[in-house]
Amino acid sequence: MPHVLLSRRAFVASGLAAAIGAMLGATRFRRPACDHGAGRSDHGPHPTPRPGIDASHVLKAEQLKDAALAIPAFDEVRQIPEIIDGIRCHCGCATDKKRYSLLSCYEGDGMAKDCHICQGQARMAFRLHQAGKSLAEIREAIDAKYD
Repeated sequence: MPHVLLSRRAFVASGLAAAIGAMLGATRFRRPACDHGAGRSDHGPHPTPRPGIDASHVLKAEQLKDAALAIPAFDEVRQIPEIIDGIRCHCGCATDKKRYSLLSCYEGDGMAKDCHICQGQARMAFRLHQAGKSLAEIREAIDAKYD
């Protein structure tokens, strides 16, 4: 294999280009985000759970045939809608005025069926609720992981 000799200027320029590329790549791929937004915490505070909220609008398993892997998350959300309604979605959809809370991602179009952030938040909330954590503790844990 032949050796390639670079001039000092070419060597410095290639190093600088590599450093800039690494910095740009690090900011671009810092954290996973679904197609629905940036997954950032600057979308406002967690919502107040609505009085009398229930799971009657959460999609059922038969409505999720095209998203079978999401069914466990939807099943868990149906068990604790009053908790899920008090959590802000971190995938970025919180900027959508039609979405009040993470619970909204499991209703209507069922956006959560295709979003791993929505599913992860709900499953984490369910586990923490089962462990006896309060809504405030669940929010804090979700923020620590997804912010």
